[in-house]
Amino acid sequence: MENPGAGSVGNVHRPANEEVQRCLQPFSLSIGQLEKVRDLMLGNMERGLQVNPEKQSTLKMLPTYVRSTPDGTECGDFMVLDLGGSKFRILKVKLSRASGVEMDNEEFDISEEIRTGTGERLFDHVADCLGRFLQHRNLSESVFPLGFTFSFPCVQSQLDKSVLISWTKGFCCSGVEGKDVVQLLKDAIQRRGDYKVDVIAIVNDTVGTMMSCGYKDHSCEVGFIVGTGTNVCYMEEMGNVEALEGDEGTMCINIEWGGFGDDGTLNDIVTEYDSQVDQTSRVPGRQRFGKMIGGMYMGEIVRHVLVKLTNQGLLFGVSALKLLNKATFGMKDVSDIENDNFPFEKTKSVLAVFGLKPNEEDCVRVKCVCCAVSLRSARLCAAGLSAVANRIKNNRPHHLGRVTVGVAGSVYKTNPKFGEHLNEALKELAPGCQIKFLVSEDGSGKGTAIVTAVAQRLATQRKHINEILAPFLMSLAKLKEVQSRMRNEMEIGLHKQTQPGATVKMLPTYVRATPDGTEVGEFIALDLGGTNFRVLCVNVGLKNEGGVQMKSKTFTLPTEVIQGTGEGLFDHIVDCITEFQKENGLLGKKLPLGFTFSFPCKQTSLDQGILISWTKGFSASGCVGEDVVRLLREAANRKNNHDFRVVALVNDTVGTMMSCGYDDTACEIGLIVGTGTNACYMEEMRNVEVLEGGEGRMCINMEWGAFGDNGCLDDITTSFDNDVDKFSINPGKQRYEKMISGMYLGEIVRQVLIELTKDRILFRGKISEQLNTRGLFPTKYLSQIESDSLGLLQVRSILTKLGLNSTCDDTLIVKEVCTVVAKRAAQVCASGIAAVVEKMRENRGLDHLKITVGVDGTLYKLHPHFAGVLQKTVKLLAPQCDVSFHQSEDGSGKGAGLITAVACRVSDAEPRAA
Repeated sequence: MENPGAGSVGNVHRPANEEVQRCLQPFSLSIGQLEKVRDLMLGNMERGLQVNPEKQSTLKMLPTYVRSTPDGTECGDFMVLDLGGSKFRILKVKLSRASGVEMDNEEFDISEEIRTGTGERLFDHVADCLGRFLQHRNLSESVFPLGFTFSFPCVQSQLDKSVLISWTKGFCCSGVEGKDVVQLLKDAIQRRGDYKVDVIAIVNDTVGTMMSCGYKDHSCEVGFIVGTGTNVCYMEEMGNVEALEGDEGTMCINIEWGGFGDDGTLNDIVTEYDSQVDQTSRVPGRQRFGKMIGGMYMGEIVRHVLVKLTNQGLLFGVSALKLLNKATFGMKDVSDIENDNFPFEKTKSVLAVFGLKPNEEDCVRVKCVCCAVSLRSARLCAAGLSAVANRIKNNRPHHLGRVTVGVAGSVYKTNPKFGEHLNEALKELAPGCQIKFLVSEDGSGKGTAIVTAVAQRLATQRKHINEILAPFLMSLAKLKEVQSRMRNEMEIGLHKQTQPGATVKMLPTYVRATPDGTEVGEFIALDLGGTNFRVLCVNVGLKNEGGVQMKSKTFTLPTEVIQGTGEGLFDHIVDCITEFQKENGLLGKKLPLGFTFSFPCKQTSLDQGILISWTKGFSASGCVGEDVVRLLREAANRKNNHDFRVVALVNDTVGTMMSCGYDDTACEIGLIVGTGTNACYMEEMRNVEVLEGGEGRMCINMEWGAFGDNGCLDDITTSFDNDVDKFSINPGKQRYEKMISGMYLGEIVRQVLIELTKDRILFRGKISEQLNTRGLFPTKYLSQIESDSLGLLQVRSILTKLGLNSTCDDTLIVKEVCTVVAKRAAQVCASGIAAVVEKMRENRGLDHLKITVGVDGTLYKLHPHFAGVLQKTVKLLAPQCDVSFHQSEDGSGKGAGLITAVACRVSDAEPRAA
């Protein structure tokens, strides 16, 4: 490192006296020393964010409750109080998209008497000055949002509440430390009583600087002050701020780095001059890092060095009594001398104030002193900033080390060399970071106005978001009403006279029993419920001898097949069955076959079912109104495959119940929540009026997706549900399913996101082509976005796939929308299950029912919170039922095999249609 006293100084090229070099050597910090400072800073930052660190941090790491940087849409008129030194400012700031920032400001003195008096007197003075400012501009009748820049260490508990930790910068007003300074300001304004303001935010000057520069460059996430005092703030990941709840998004952290090293960890770089300055300061032993850097102390350090050199006879040749006076050598003097060159007119002018007439050699040596102190300050700042930059880089690798720093303060602004030294050191201390500095023209004042504007914008946006999402919020009373309506529709579906017009069809399945564990045999299962279907060989053995073993193969149904003729569809299915039989040596065995057919059917026996309507994109002709088992048998005859016999027709929901029932004999309900949704349960035969016989039970396929098709759910249907329904393949049908199932939730979310984007709340009002395209926001995105293990960076990458340039705020709102839509789905589904279990409890005349629900479906299995919300809501809605949920591993296929096995076991005659 270049010694400022040993080489070129301005236009003068001569070495300083050895004694002078020795005197200045402690200010010359090696890269190794600076790296140690950087690493100590990083460690203190980490510990400062922890609630119970092993070792206390000297960095306060204070949350500021500033969660968002400007997005450029902020506008309006704001008042700002800027209190941080012997003078304070009042500003009226106008933000507009057209003209940018317009400011009217006035400066007021704070006498030493007020700075060292009572807190009440200080805040009364501030309130009086604000009153005069408003009066002189005829603004007393207006109520402005106000931002309060208060540049002292505070603990904030919200954006407009901040408790002073300790005074700095020569202030020591009584009755303020430990108090909320916003409340003290409000009290003073109320005592005056002739105007009103709305204090929205209290802001540290460093935060104001970051926000001021962020208005010009939205990537600015660091604020840096180096003036009278020094400090830094930056945007930290919320998940790292242990003192606060919530782990999503970012928050600005006020580091308060002036106190770094107060525990003695920097003692090895503290000079004797630093110690002299500290001992004569108002707060000895505190703010040690700040006292090596800030302009308030830099001149004082230089003064102590000059006094020592003068006493040693190395300067001026005469005594310099005026140099003995404290606080007579200022930061401006240091800057003027450091940037002065031969013939040193500025240097001579500064020293003349002390009654000194320096020669050229004196001027060179004084400049060496100023350069050494200033250079050390810049390099210590670089050590601290490199720690901040490296932390941001580690938090967010996708930034590639790009960090924009908003900077303000007289030391940086008035001393050109300071910035040069800072940048040079940063290149060595943070080689993996690209650090850019933006100078704030009116940092704290303008920045505080912007913080206030951002807070107001977010409050307005929050109100609008709440209004848009409100229709999705389901109160307990609403959910109970849905439960009651589902129960009513179930009764309509079970009664013979009303069943034809029922929306919840309540179809008998002719499944009379659940597995008891004694079933044995080899069976074929066919699982048809979507564009992929499976053929399985199911070997059922006794539970204690291995249970159920399966082999399966998945086949694809091309679009032209599912939307062609029924004959073509079933011929294709038989071809696949034959292929599977050949591959597994099953030809010639003539095994019983269970047919899982996941479409609405009216069964008239266990092996006969009339297709009511196609769903899930199927539209094969000649099938609706026909017995699908007969269609399959006819296709087998056409294809000359006589090596299976259809024993049972099964809905996938029934298959799920049977599959789980094999593992848990208390399972008497089946639930599917995947692409579609449905439920089945074991009903008392006496309640099934459409069939003869009143003994025993039968599984009822509810086909509950159509619940609400009669308008009974219109009061909980949102405009977004209506949009999704309108453009679906079956408008006006399956309304309950369209609120719950995976086929539709992504589309509901997409509609909400479009609305929020149109309102300029999301993505800066820009709707991408992908977002505008139906079906391009699949429900799997909801599961991924809501995953607790997925950070917001990964959420942002999902949005990038959709052509959306998102901010951190955008990702949080998108996640909230996904959460609200999925939560409603789970809650409304729970209302249906609660209706079922309560009916079963009442059917059986029990005070308390213990029952298991067998569940299958990708939404239930893959969504991180759906199952939890569903289970919790069922508990609330059916408190007299102890409901367990058993997740099916291979529901419909295994279930079809088990139903076939049960059918072969049970010899009871099936009831005939009434």
